[in-house]
Amino acid sequence: MNPIDVFSMIIKLGGGIAFFLFGMNLLSSSLEKLSTGKVEKILEKLTGNIFKSILFGALVTGIIQSSAATTVIIIGLVNARILKFKSAIGLIMGANIGTTVTGQILRLNGLSTSSGSIISLLTPAIIAPIFAIIGIIMFLALKKDKYKNIGCAFLGVGILFTGMLSMEASVSPLSSNVWFTSLFSKFSNPVLGVLIGAIVTAIIQSSSASVGILQAISSTGIISYASAIPIIIGQNIGTCITPIMSSINANKNAKRIALVHLYFNIIGCIVFLVGIYTIQKFIGFSFWNLPIDMGGIANFHTLFNVIVTILFIPFVSLLEKLAFVTIKPDEDTNSINDLDVLDERLIIVPALAIEQIKKTATKMCNYAKENFIDAKSLFYKYDHETVKRIKNKENIIDTIDDELNNYILKIKENSLNDTETKEVTTIIHLSSEFERISDHCTNLLECAEKLHKNNMSFSDSVMKDFTSMLNAVDEICTMAVTAFINNDYELAQKIEPLEEVIDMLEYNIKSTYTVKLNKKNYSIECGVIFLEILGNLERISDHCSNIAVYIIGKNESSKPLNPHEYIHKIHHEQTTNYMEITDFYINKYMLQ
Repeated sequence: MNPIDVFSMIIKLGGGIAFFLFGMNLLSSSLEKLSTGKVEKILEKLTGNIFKSILFGALVTGIIQSSAATTVIIIGLVNARILKFKSAIGLIMGANIGTTVTGQILRLNGLSTSSGSIISLLTPAIIAPIFAIIGIIMFLALKKDKYKNIGCAFLGVGILFTGMLSMEASVSPLSSNVWFTSLFSKFSNPVLGVLIGAIVTAIIQSSSASVGILQAISSTGIISYASAIPIIIGQNIGTCITPIMSSINANKNAKRIALVHLYFNIIGCIVFLVGIYTIQKFIGFSFWNLPIDMGGIANFHTLFNVIVTILFIPFVSLLEKLAFVTIKPDEDTNSINDLDVLDERLIIVPALAIEQIKKTATKMCNYAKENFIDAKSLFYKYDHETVKRIKNKENIIDTIDDELNNYILKIKENSLNDTETKEVTTIIHLSSEFERISDHCTNLLECAEKLHKNNMSFSDSVMKDFTSMLNAVDEICTMAVTAFINNDYELAQKIEPLEEVIDMLEYNIKSTYTVKLNKKNYSIECGVIFLEILGNLERISDHCSNIAVYIIGKNESSKPLNPHEYIHKIHHEQTTNYMEITDFYINKYMLQ
Protein backbone atom coordinates (compact mmCIF):
# COMPACT_ATOMS: atom_id res chain seq x y z
CA MET A 1 0.00 0.00 0.00
CA ASN A 2 1.29 3.45 -0.90
CA PRO A 3 1.50 6.23 1.77
CA ILE A 4 -1.59 8.05 0.47
CA ASP A 5 -3.71 4.88 0.72
CA VAL A 6 -2.37 4.20 4.24
CA PHE A 7 -3.17 7.77 5.35
CA SER A 8 -6.66 7.56 3.82
CA MET A 9 -7.32 4.24 5.56
CA ILE A 10 -6.15 5.60 8.94
CA ILE A 11 -8.41 8.66 8.63
CA LYS A 12 -11.41 6.50 7.68
CA LEU A 13 -10.69 4.04 10.50
CA GLY A 14 -10.32 6.90 13.01
CA GLY A 15 -13.61 8.39 11.83
CA GLY A 16 -15.34 5.03 12.13
CA ILE A 17 -13.99 4.56 15.67
CA ALA A 18 -15.13 8.10 16.56
CA PHE A 19 -18.68 7.41 15.32
CA PHE A 20 -18.70 4.02 17.06
CA LEU A 21 -17.57 5.40 20.43
CA PHE A 22 -19.89 8.41 20.21
CA GLY A 23 -22.85 6.17 19.33
CA MET A 24 -22.08 3.85 22.24
CA ASN A 25 -21.76 6.80 24.65
CA LEU A 26 -25.00 8.37 23.39
CA LEU A 27 -26.85 5.06 23.71
CA SER A 28 -25.49 4.44 27.21
CA SER A 29 -26.20 7.94 28.56
CA SER A 30 -29.73 7.94 27.08
CA LEU A 31 -30.55 4.58 28.64
CA GLU A 32 -29.19 5.80 32.00
CA LYS A 33 -31.52 8.81 31.90
CA LEU A 34 -34.47 6.63 30.95
CA SER A 35 -33.86 4.43 33.98
CA THR A 36 -35.21 7.29 36.20
CA GLY A 37 -33.64 5.69 39.23
CA LYS A 38 -35.57 2.39 39.05
CA VAL A 39 -32.51 0.27 38.28
CA GLU A 40 -30.57 1.95 41.07
CA LYS A 41 -33.39 1.43 43.59
CA ILE A 42 -33.24 -2.29 42.82
CA LEU A 43 -29.50 -2.20 43.49
CA GLU A 44 -30.06 -0.46 46.82
CA LYS A 45 -32.45 -3.22 47.98
CA LEU A 46 -30.13 -6.12 47.14
CA THR A 47 -29.38 -8.56 49.93
CA GLY A 48 -26.27 -10.69 50.37
CA ASN A 49 -27.62 -13.34 47.99
CA ILE A 50 -24.76 -13.79 45.53
CA PHE A 51 -26.97 -15.24 42.78
CA LYS A 52 -29.41 -12.30 42.89
CA SER A 53 -26.49 -9.89 42.89
CA ILE A 54 -24.94 -11.50 39.81
CA LEU A 55 -28.28 -11.55 37.99
CA PHE A 56 -29.02 -7.90 38.72
CA GLY A 57 -25.47 -6.85 37.86
CA ALA A 58 -25.78 -8.55 34.47
CA LEU A 59 -29.24 -7.06 33.90
CA VAL A 60 -28.20 -3.49 34.76
CA THR A 61 -25.08 -3.67 32.59
CA GLY A 62 -27.04 -5.18 29.72
CA ILE A 63 -29.45 -2.22 29.95
CA ILE A 64 -26.91 0.61 30.12
CA GLN A 65 -24.40 -1.18 27.85
CA SER A 66 -21.33 -0.45 29.98
CA SER A 67 -19.71 -2.55 32.69
CA ALA A 68 -17.45 0.40 33.54
CA ALA A 69 -20.49 2.65 34.15
CA THR A 70 -22.16 -0.05 36.27
CA THR A 71 -19.00 -0.56 38.31
CA VAL A 72 -18.57 3.19 38.86
CA ILE A 73 -22.20 3.38 40.08
CA ILE A 74 -21.57 0.40 42.39
CA ILE A 75 -18.47 2.11 43.81
CA GLY A 76 -20.58 5.21 44.41
CA LEU A 77 -23.26 3.17 46.20
CA VAL A 78 -20.67 1.47 48.40
CA ASN A 79 -18.98 4.80 49.10
CA ALA A 80 -22.38 6.24 50.09
CA ARG A 81 -22.91 3.24 52.41
CA ILE A 82 -26.07 2.26 50.55
CA LEU A 83 -24.81 -1.07 49.23
CA LYS A 84 -23.18 -3.81 51.29
CA PHE A 85 -19.68 -4.88 50.30
CA LYS A 86 -20.52 -8.54 49.64
CA SER A 87 -23.58 -7.66 47.53
CA ALA A 88 -21.38 -5.32 45.50
CA ILE A 89 -18.98 -8.18 44.69
CA GLY A 90 -21.83 -10.14 43.10
CA LEU A 91 -22.88 -7.10 41.10
CA ILE A 92 -19.32 -6.68 39.80
CA MET A 93 -19.26 -10.29 38.68
CA GLY A 94 -22.64 -9.91 36.97
CA ALA A 95 -21.51 -6.71 35.23
CA ASN A 96 -18.80 -8.71 33.43
CA ILE A 97 -21.52 -10.93 31.96
CA GLY A 98 -23.82 -8.03 31.08
CA THR A 99 -21.14 -6.23 29.11
CA THR A 100 -21.05 -9.09 26.58
CA VAL A 101 -24.51 -8.09 25.29
CA THR A 102 -22.98 -5.38 23.08
CA GLY A 103 -20.82 -7.89 21.23
CA GLN A 104 -23.83 -10.14 20.64
CA ILE A 105 -25.73 -7.19 19.14
CA LEU A 106 -22.79 -6.18 16.93
CA ARG A 107 -22.52 -9.70 15.52
CA LEU A 108 -25.57 -8.80 13.41
CA ASN A 109 -23.00 -7.35 11.03
CA GLY A 110 -22.00 -10.90 10.18
CA LEU A 111 -25.48 -11.83 8.92
CA SER A 112 -26.05 -12.58 5.30
CA THR A 113 -26.84 -9.56 3.19
CA SER A 114 -27.83 -11.48 0.07
CA SER A 115 -30.37 -9.70 -2.05
CA GLY A 116 -33.98 -10.65 -1.38
CA SER A 117 -33.19 -12.37 1.92
CA ILE A 118 -35.52 -11.36 4.78
CA ILE A 119 -32.65 -11.71 7.24
CA SER A 120 -30.78 -9.00 5.35
CA LEU A 121 -33.23 -6.50 6.89
CA LEU A 122 -31.61 -7.20 10.27
CA THR A 123 -28.11 -6.17 9.16
CA PRO A 124 -26.57 -2.87 10.34
CA ALA A 125 -26.60 -1.55 6.77
CA ILE A 126 -30.43 -1.43 7.10
CA ILE A 127 -30.78 -1.05 10.89
CA ALA A 128 -28.43 1.97 11.12
CA PRO A 129 -30.41 4.35 8.88
CA ILE A 130 -33.79 3.12 10.19
CA PHE A 131 -32.80 3.74 13.83
CA ALA A 132 -31.19 7.07 12.93
CA ILE A 133 -34.35 8.26 11.13
CA ILE A 134 -36.63 7.20 14.00
CA GLY A 135 -34.26 8.76 16.53
CA ILE A 136 -33.95 12.16 14.85
CA ILE A 137 -37.72 12.40 14.29
CA MET A 138 -38.39 11.67 17.98
CA PHE A 139 -35.68 14.06 19.14
CA LEU A 140 -36.83 16.99 16.97
CA ALA A 141 -40.60 16.48 16.94
CA LEU A 142 -41.39 15.43 20.52
CA LYS A 143 -41.20 17.80 23.48
CA LYS A 144 -41.12 15.51 26.53
CA ASP A 145 -37.63 14.68 27.84
CA LYS A 146 -38.55 11.00 28.14
CA TYR A 147 -39.28 10.69 24.40
CA LYS A 148 -36.27 12.81 23.47
CA ASN A 149 -34.08 10.39 25.45
CA ILE A 150 -35.66 7.44 23.62
CA GLY A 151 -34.90 9.26 20.37
CA CYS A 152 -31.28 9.74 21.48
CA ALA A 153 -31.04 6.02 22.27
CA PHE A 154 -32.25 5.19 18.74
CA LEU A 155 -29.78 7.71 17.32
CA GLY A 156 -27.03 6.10 19.40
CA VAL A 157 -27.75 2.69 17.86
CA GLY A 158 -27.79 4.19 14.37
CA ILE A 159 -24.49 6.05 14.88
CA LEU A 160 -22.91 3.01 16.57
CA PHE A 161 -23.68 0.73 13.62
CA THR A 162 -22.66 3.43 11.13
CA GLY A 163 -19.30 3.60 12.89
CA MET A 164 -19.01 -0.19 12.75
CA LEU A 165 -19.72 -0.19 9.01
CA SER A 166 -17.17 2.57 8.49
CA MET A 167 -14.51 0.66 10.44
CA GLU A 168 -15.17 -2.49 8.43
CA ALA A 169 -14.94 -0.63 5.12
CA SER A 170 -11.70 1.09 6.13
CA VAL A 171 -9.88 -2.12 7.15
CA SER A 172 -11.17 -4.33 4.29
CA PRO A 173 -8.05 -3.64 2.10
CA LEU A 174 -5.87 -5.09 4.87
CA SER A 175 -7.12 -8.62 4.16
CA SER A 176 -4.57 -8.92 1.36
CA ASN A 177 -1.75 -7.08 3.18
CA VAL A 178 1.06 -9.47 4.14
CA TRP A 179 2.53 -7.18 6.85
CA PHE A 180 -0.81 -6.77 8.62
CA THR A 181 -1.51 -10.50 8.42
CA SER A 182 1.86 -11.33 9.97
CA LEU A 183 1.32 -8.69 12.69
CA PHE A 184 -1.83 -10.41 13.94
CA SER A 185 -0.16 -13.79 13.87
CA LYS A 186 2.18 -12.45 16.62
CA PHE A 187 -0.80 -11.81 18.90
CA SER A 188 -1.24 -15.57 19.23
CA ASN A 189 1.45 -15.19 21.90
CA PRO A 190 -0.86 -15.12 24.96
CA VAL A 191 1.16 -12.57 26.96
CA LEU A 192 1.40 -10.12 24.06
CA GLY A 193 -2.26 -10.62 23.13
CA VAL A 194 -3.44 -9.99 26.70
CA LEU A 195 -1.29 -6.85 26.94
CA ILE A 196 -2.61 -5.45 23.65
CA GLY A 197 -6.22 -6.13 24.66
CA ALA A 198 -5.71 -4.58 28.11
CA ILE A 199 -3.88 -1.46 26.82
CA VAL A 200 -6.37 -0.67 24.04
CA THR A 201 -9.33 -1.15 26.38
CA ALA A 202 -7.70 0.97 29.11
CA ILE A 203 -7.17 3.79 26.59
CA ILE A 204 -10.76 3.87 25.32
CA GLN A 205 -12.13 2.79 28.76
CA SER A 206 -14.70 0.34 27.40
CA SER A 207 -14.39 -3.40 26.88
CA SER A 208 -17.58 -3.34 24.79
CA ALA A 209 -16.01 -0.77 22.45
CA SER A 210 -12.70 -2.62 22.16
CA VAL A 211 -14.56 -5.88 21.44
CA GLY A 212 -16.54 -4.02 18.77
CA ILE A 213 -13.32 -2.74 17.16
CA LEU A 214 -11.89 -6.27 17.18
CA GLN A 215 -15.11 -7.53 15.59
CA ALA A 216 -14.77 -4.93 12.83
CA ILE A 217 -11.17 -5.98 12.12
CA SER A 218 -12.24 -9.63 12.10
CA SER A 219 -14.27 -8.90 8.96
CA THR A 220 -10.97 -8.97 7.04
CA GLY A 221 -10.68 -12.70 7.80
CA ILE A 222 -7.06 -12.43 8.97
CA ILE A 223 -7.64 -12.81 12.74
CA SER A 224 -7.53 -16.39 13.99
CA TYR A 225 -8.99 -17.79 17.20
CA ALA A 226 -5.41 -18.14 18.50
CA SER A 227 -4.84 -14.38 18.06
CA ALA A 228 -8.28 -13.18 19.21
CA ILE A 229 -8.66 -15.22 22.42
CA PRO A 230 -5.77 -13.59 24.39
CA ILE A 231 -6.85 -10.12 23.19
CA ILE A 232 -10.44 -10.69 24.36
CA ILE A 233 -9.21 -11.92 27.74
CA GLY A 234 -6.95 -8.86 28.04
CA GLN A 235 -9.87 -6.57 27.25
CA ASN A 236 -11.55 -7.67 30.49
CA ILE A 237 -8.50 -6.53 32.46
CA GLY A 238 -8.26 -3.18 30.63
CA THR A 239 -11.82 -2.24 31.52
CA CYS A 240 -10.82 -2.15 35.23
CA ILE A 241 -8.98 1.15 34.72
CA THR A 242 -12.17 3.27 34.87
CA PRO A 243 -13.39 1.96 38.27
CA ILE A 244 -9.86 2.19 39.72
CA MET A 245 -9.56 5.85 38.64
CA SER A 246 -13.07 6.49 39.95
CA SER A 247 -12.24 5.08 43.40
CA ILE A 248 -9.21 7.29 44.05
CA ASN A 249 -11.10 9.74 46.29
CA ALA A 250 -13.56 7.19 47.69
CA ASN A 251 -13.64 5.57 51.11
CA LYS A 252 -11.79 2.31 51.79
CA ASN A 253 -14.68 -0.01 51.03
CA ALA A 254 -15.21 1.64 47.64
CA LYS A 255 -11.48 1.24 46.88
CA ARG A 256 -11.75 -2.42 47.86
CA ILE A 257 -14.60 -2.92 45.38
CA ALA A 258 -12.46 -1.48 42.56
CA LEU A 259 -9.70 -3.90 43.57
CA VAL A 260 -12.14 -6.82 43.66
CA HIS A 261 -13.06 -5.97 40.06
CA LEU A 262 -9.36 -5.99 39.13
CA TYR A 263 -8.52 -9.17 41.06
CA PHE A 264 -11.55 -10.96 39.65
CA ASN A 265 -10.48 -10.23 36.08
CA ILE A 266 -6.74 -10.85 36.53
CA ILE A 267 -7.18 -14.15 38.40
CA GLY A 268 -9.91 -15.18 35.95
CA CYS A 269 -7.60 -14.35 33.05
CA ILE A 270 -4.75 -16.45 34.48
CA VAL A 271 -6.99 -19.43 35.29
CA PHE A 272 -8.66 -19.33 31.88
CA LEU A 273 -5.38 -18.97 29.96
CA VAL A 274 -3.81 -21.87 31.87
CA GLY A 275 -6.87 -24.03 31.23
CA ILE A 276 -7.35 -23.23 27.55
CA TYR A 277 -3.65 -23.49 26.59
CA THR A 278 -3.28 -26.73 28.53
CA ILE A 279 -6.18 -28.23 26.57
CA GLN A 280 -4.75 -26.86 23.30
CA LYS A 281 -1.32 -28.39 24.02
CA PHE A 282 -2.46 -31.88 25.01
CA ILE A 283 -5.74 -32.26 23.11
CA GLY A 284 -5.97 -29.38 20.66
CA PHE A 285 -8.85 -27.33 19.28
CA SER A 286 -9.76 -27.96 15.66
CA PHE A 287 -10.68 -24.30 15.16
CA TRP A 288 -7.53 -22.85 16.81
CA ASN A 289 -5.86 -21.49 13.65
CA LEU A 290 -9.04 -20.82 11.70
CA PRO A 291 -10.27 -17.23 11.10
CA ILE A 292 -12.65 -15.96 13.79
CA ASP A 293 -15.72 -13.95 12.81
CA MET A 294 -17.90 -11.47 14.69
CA GLY A 295 -20.10 -14.22 16.11
CA GLY A 296 -17.09 -16.17 17.32
CA ILE A 297 -15.68 -13.11 19.13
CA ALA A 298 -19.05 -12.35 20.74
CA ASN A 299 -19.52 -15.98 21.79
CA PHE A 300 -16.04 -16.33 23.29
CA HIS A 301 -16.39 -13.01 25.14
CA THR A 302 -19.66 -14.25 26.69
CA LEU A 303 -18.30 -17.76 27.38
CA PHE A 304 -15.20 -16.42 29.12
CA ASN A 305 -17.14 -14.15 31.47
CA VAL A 306 -19.84 -16.70 32.28
CA ILE A 307 -17.32 -19.47 33.07
CA VAL A 308 -15.08 -17.22 35.18
CA THR A 309 -18.12 -15.97 37.14
CA ILE A 310 -19.33 -19.52 37.82
CA LEU A 311 -15.82 -20.53 38.95
CA PHE A 312 -15.64 -17.60 41.38
CA ILE A 313 -19.05 -18.02 43.04
CA PRO A 314 -17.70 -20.38 45.75
CA PHE A 315 -14.74 -18.04 46.39
CA VAL A 316 -16.52 -14.71 46.95
CA SER A 317 -15.35 -14.65 50.58
CA LEU A 318 -11.75 -15.13 49.45
CA LEU A 319 -12.06 -12.16 47.08
CA GLU A 320 -13.42 -10.12 49.99
CA LYS A 321 -10.53 -11.18 52.26
CA LEU A 322 -7.99 -10.39 49.54
CA ALA A 323 -9.40 -6.86 49.21
CA PHE A 324 -9.26 -6.34 53.00
CA VAL A 325 -5.68 -7.67 53.14
CA THR A 326 -4.69 -5.17 50.44
CA ILE A 327 -6.49 -2.22 52.07
CA LYS A 328 -6.54 -2.69 55.81
CA PRO A 329 -9.44 -1.22 57.86
CA ASP A 330 -9.00 1.88 60.01
CA GLU A 331 -8.61 1.41 63.74
CA ASP A 332 -11.67 3.61 64.26
CA THR A 333 -14.30 1.80 62.24
CA ASN A 334 -17.17 3.81 63.71
CA SER A 335 -16.26 7.19 62.22
CA ILE A 336 -18.81 8.17 59.59
CA ASN A 337 -18.58 11.18 57.31
CA ASP A 338 -21.99 12.80 56.88
CA LEU A 339 -21.00 13.82 53.35
CA ASP A 340 -20.02 10.32 52.13
CA VAL A 341 -23.48 10.03 50.60
CA LEU A 342 -22.75 12.90 48.17
CA ASP A 343 -20.67 10.76 45.85
CA GLU A 344 -19.80 12.33 42.49
CA ARG A 345 -19.70 8.88 40.87
CA LEU A 346 -23.51 8.88 41.15
CA ILE A 347 -23.95 12.13 39.19
CA ILE A 348 -23.87 10.17 35.91
CA VAL A 349 -27.38 8.99 36.85
CA PRO A 350 -29.24 12.18 37.96
CA ALA A 351 -32.16 10.24 39.46
CA LEU A 352 -29.80 8.46 41.86
CA ALA A 353 -27.83 11.64 42.62
CA ILE A 354 -31.10 13.39 43.53
CA GLU A 355 -31.93 10.57 45.94
CA GLN A 356 -28.58 11.23 47.63
CA ILE A 357 -29.19 14.97 48.03
CA LYS A 358 -32.59 14.16 49.55
CA LYS A 359 -30.90 11.92 52.13
CA THR A 360 -28.31 14.59 52.87
CA ALA A 361 -30.99 17.27 53.21
CA THR A 362 -32.84 14.92 55.58
CA LYS A 363 -29.75 14.71 57.79
CA MET A 364 -29.53 18.48 57.68
CA CYS A 365 -33.15 19.03 58.73
CA ASN A 366 -32.85 16.48 61.55
CA TYR A 367 -29.74 18.22 62.85
CA ALA A 368 -31.56 21.58 62.73
CA LYS A 369 -34.48 20.11 64.70
CA GLU A 370 -32.10 18.55 67.25
CA ASN A 371 -30.37 21.90 67.65
CA PHE A 372 -33.68 23.56 68.45
CA ILE A 373 -34.53 20.93 71.07
CA ASP A 374 -31.10 21.44 72.67
CA ALA A 375 -31.34 25.24 72.51
CA LYS A 376 -34.81 25.11 74.08
CA SER A 377 -33.47 23.00 76.97
CA LEU A 378 -30.85 25.65 77.81
CA PHE A 379 -33.58 28.01 79.03
CA TYR A 380 -34.56 25.47 81.68
CA LYS A 381 -31.13 24.11 82.58
CA TYR A 382 -27.88 25.50 81.18
CA ASP A 383 -25.44 22.72 80.24
CA HIS A 384 -21.96 23.10 78.71
CA GLU A 385 -22.13 19.73 76.89
CA THR A 386 -25.38 20.80 75.22
CA VAL A 387 -23.72 24.03 74.12
CA LYS A 388 -20.84 22.07 72.53
CA ARG A 389 -23.30 19.77 70.79
CA ILE A 390 -25.23 22.69 69.26
CA LYS A 391 -22.06 24.39 68.02
CA ASN A 392 -20.74 21.14 66.53
CA LYS A 393 -24.00 20.46 64.68
CA GLU A 394 -24.15 24.04 63.46
CA ASN A 395 -20.70 23.60 61.88
CA ILE A 396 -21.80 20.32 60.31
CA ILE A 397 -24.98 21.95 58.94
CA ASP A 398 -22.96 24.81 57.40
CA THR A 399 -20.59 22.31 55.78
CA ILE A 400 -23.44 20.16 54.49
CA ASP A 401 -25.17 23.25 53.08
CA ASP A 402 -22.03 24.28 51.14
CA GLU A 403 -21.35 20.76 49.87
CA LEU A 404 -24.99 20.22 48.99
CA ASN A 405 -25.12 23.37 46.87
CA ASN A 406 -21.86 22.48 45.08
CA TYR A 407 -23.14 18.96 44.40
CA ILE A 408 -26.44 20.28 43.08
CA LEU A 409 -24.58 22.60 40.67
CA LYS A 410 -22.73 19.56 39.30
CA ILE A 411 -26.01 17.64 38.92
CA LYS A 412 -27.45 20.57 36.95
CA GLU A 413 -24.62 20.21 34.42
CA ASN A 414 -26.42 17.05 33.25
CA SER A 415 -29.57 17.21 31.17
CA LEU A 416 -32.33 17.07 33.79
CA ASN A 417 -35.98 16.53 32.92
CA ASP A 418 -38.65 18.90 34.24
CA THR A 419 -39.44 16.74 37.29
CA GLU A 420 -35.77 16.44 38.25
CA THR A 421 -35.19 20.18 37.78
CA LYS A 422 -38.14 20.97 40.04
CA GLU A 423 -36.92 18.48 42.67
CA VAL A 424 -33.41 19.92 42.71
CA THR A 425 -34.64 23.53 42.85
CA THR A 426 -36.96 22.70 45.76
CA ILE A 427 -34.12 21.06 47.72
CA ILE A 428 -31.90 24.13 47.17
CA HIS A 429 -34.60 26.30 48.76
CA LEU A 430 -35.26 23.83 51.59
CA SER A 431 -31.59 23.41 52.52
CA SER A 432 -31.31 27.19 52.83
CA GLU A 433 -34.30 27.22 55.20
CA PHE A 434 -32.83 24.45 57.39
CA GLU A 435 -29.51 26.28 57.54
CA ARG A 436 -31.24 29.48 58.66
CA ILE A 437 -33.20 27.61 61.35
CA SER A 438 -29.90 26.30 62.72
CA ASP A 439 -28.46 29.84 62.67
CA HIS A 440 -31.36 31.06 64.81
CA CYS A 441 -30.80 28.14 67.19
CA THR A 442 -27.21 29.37 67.60
CA ASN A 443 -28.60 32.83 68.35
CA LEU A 444 -30.82 31.27 71.03
CA LEU A 445 -27.75 29.54 72.48
CA GLU A 446 -25.96 32.89 72.69
CA CYS A 447 -28.97 34.39 74.50
CA ALA A 448 -28.95 31.49 76.96
CA GLU A 449 -25.20 32.05 77.51
CA LYS A 450 -25.81 35.73 78.34
CA LEU A 451 -28.53 34.81 80.84
CA HIS A 452 -26.29 32.19 82.45
CA LYS A 453 -23.22 34.43 82.52
CA ASN A 454 -25.12 37.31 84.16
CA ASN A 455 -27.12 35.04 86.46
CA MET A 456 -30.42 36.30 85.00
CA SER A 457 -33.75 34.45 84.97
CA PHE A 458 -37.39 35.05 84.12
CA SER A 459 -40.26 35.08 86.58
CA ASP A 460 -42.77 32.21 86.77
CA SER A 461 -45.48 34.29 85.03
CA VAL A 462 -43.13 35.14 82.14
CA MET A 463 -41.89 31.54 81.90
CA LYS A 464 -45.48 30.33 81.54
CA ASP A 465 -46.06 32.42 78.38
CA PHE A 466 -42.50 31.78 77.20
CA THR A 467 -42.98 28.01 77.56
CA SER A 468 -46.15 28.18 75.43
CA MET A 469 -44.20 29.85 72.64
CA LEU A 470 -41.27 27.42 72.94
CA ASN A 471 -43.68 24.48 72.70
CA ALA A 472 -45.47 26.00 69.72
CA VAL A 473 -42.18 26.53 67.88
CA ASP A 474 -41.11 22.99 68.85
CA GLU A 475 -44.31 21.65 67.27
CA ILE A 476 -43.97 23.70 64.07
CA CYS A 477 -40.35 22.50 63.70
CA THR A 478 -41.44 18.89 64.11
CA MET A 479 -44.24 19.40 61.57
CA ALA A 480 -41.87 20.99 59.02
CA VAL A 481 -39.27 18.23 59.37
CA THR A 482 -41.91 15.46 59.17
CA ALA A 483 -43.63 17.09 56.18
CA PHE A 484 -40.30 17.31 54.34
CA ILE A 485 -39.14 13.76 55.10
CA ASN A 486 -42.52 12.20 54.16
CA ASN A 487 -43.45 14.78 51.50
CA ASP A 488 -46.67 15.16 53.53
CA TYR A 489 -48.88 17.63 51.65
CA GLU A 490 -51.71 17.63 54.21
CA LEU A 491 -49.38 18.20 57.16
CA ALA A 492 -47.65 21.03 55.29
CA GLN A 493 -50.99 22.81 54.93
CA LYS A 494 -51.37 22.94 58.74
CA ILE A 495 -48.07 24.74 59.29
CA GLU A 496 -49.00 28.29 58.23
CA PRO A 497 -52.00 28.49 60.62
CA LEU A 498 -49.68 27.54 63.49
CA GLU A 499 -47.13 30.13 62.30
CA GLU A 500 -49.83 32.79 62.46
CA VAL A 501 -50.65 31.77 66.04
CA ILE A 502 -46.93 32.00 66.93
CA ASP A 503 -46.94 35.55 65.54
CA MET A 504 -49.90 36.33 67.83
CA LEU A 505 -48.08 34.77 70.79
CA GLU A 506 -44.98 36.85 70.11
CA TYR A 507 -47.03 40.06 69.92
CA ASN A 508 -48.92 39.33 73.14
CA ILE A 509 -45.81 38.32 75.09
CA LYS A 510 -43.89 41.35 73.86
CA SER A 511 -46.75 43.68 74.84
CA THR A 512 -47.06 42.15 78.32
CA TYR A 513 -43.32 42.21 78.90
CA THR A 514 -42.96 45.82 77.71
CA VAL A 515 -45.54 46.88 80.29
CA LYS A 516 -43.57 45.10 83.02
CA LEU A 517 -40.35 46.72 81.83
CA ASN A 518 -41.98 50.16 82.04
CA LYS A 519 -42.95 49.41 85.63
CA LYS A 520 -39.28 48.54 86.23
CA ASN A 521 -40.19 45.02 87.30
CA TYR A 522 -37.31 43.69 85.16
CA SER A 523 -33.91 44.92 84.12
CA ILE A 524 -33.56 46.48 80.70
CA GLU A 525 -30.64 44.15 79.86
CA CYS A 526 -32.74 41.09 80.65
CA GLY A 527 -35.60 42.56 78.63
CA VAL A 528 -33.41 43.08 75.57
CA ILE A 529 -32.26 39.45 75.73
CA PHE A 530 -35.84 38.25 76.15
CA LEU A 531 -37.07 40.23 73.13
CA GLU A 532 -34.13 38.87 71.12
CA ILE A 533 -35.15 35.32 72.06
CA LEU A 534 -38.73 35.96 70.96
CA GLY A 535 -37.53 37.38 67.64
CA ASN A 536 -35.43 34.31 66.90
CA LEU A 537 -38.30 31.98 67.80
CA GLU A 538 -40.61 33.87 65.45
CA ARG A 539 -38.03 33.73 62.64
CA ILE A 540 -37.67 29.97 63.10
CA SER A 541 -41.43 29.61 62.66
CA ASP A 542 -41.21 31.79 59.51
CA HIS A 543 -38.63 29.43 58.01
CA CYS A 544 -40.84 26.45 58.91
CA SER A 545 -43.67 28.17 57.06
CA ASN A 546 -41.42 28.63 54.01
CA ILE A 547 -40.55 24.93 54.12
CA ALA A 548 -44.27 24.10 54.11
CA VAL A 549 -44.85 26.36 51.08
CA TYR A 550 -42.09 24.63 49.08
CA ILE A 551 -43.57 21.22 49.94
CA ILE A 552 -47.04 22.39 48.91
CA GLY A 553 -45.63 23.85 45.70
CA LYS A 554 -43.85 20.59 44.94
CA ASN A 555 -47.21 18.78 45.06
CA GLU A 556 -49.41 21.46 43.50
CA SER A 557 -47.40 23.46 40.99
CA SER A 558 -45.11 22.78 38.05
CA LYS A 559 -42.52 25.10 39.64
CA PRO A 560 -41.66 26.09 43.24
CA LEU A 561 -44.07 28.60 44.79
CA ASN A 562 -42.98 32.00 46.06
CA PRO A 563 -43.48 31.77 49.87
CA HIS A 564 -44.44 35.44 50.33
CA GLU A 565 -46.98 35.42 47.50
CA TYR A 566 -48.51 32.12 48.61
CA ILE A 567 -48.76 33.13 52.29
CA HIS A 568 -50.33 36.48 51.31
CA LYS A 569 -52.86 34.60 49.18
CA ILE A 570 -53.97 32.12 51.88
CA HIS A 571 -54.17 34.89 54.48
CA HIS A 572 -56.38 36.85 52.13
CA GLU A 573 -58.66 33.90 51.29
CA GLN A 574 -58.95 32.54 54.88
CA THR A 575 -60.68 29.27 53.97
CA THR A 576 -62.89 27.44 56.48
CA ASN A 577 -60.27 24.74 56.94
CA TYR A 578 -57.56 27.34 57.55
CA MET A 579 -59.68 29.09 60.18
CA GLU A 580 -60.49 25.80 61.95
CA ILE A 581 -56.80 24.86 62.20
CA THR A 582 -55.91 28.36 63.43
CA ASP A 583 -58.62 28.20 66.13
CA PHE A 584 -57.30 24.81 67.22
CA TYR A 585 -53.82 26.23 67.82
CA ILE A 586 -55.18 29.36 69.49
CA ASN A 587 -56.99 27.13 71.99
CA LYS A 588 -53.90 24.99 72.43
CA TYR A 589 -51.31 27.71 73.01
CA MET A 590 -53.05 31.00 73.82
CA LEU A 591 -56.15 30.11 75.87
CA GLN A 592 -54.49 28.05 78.57
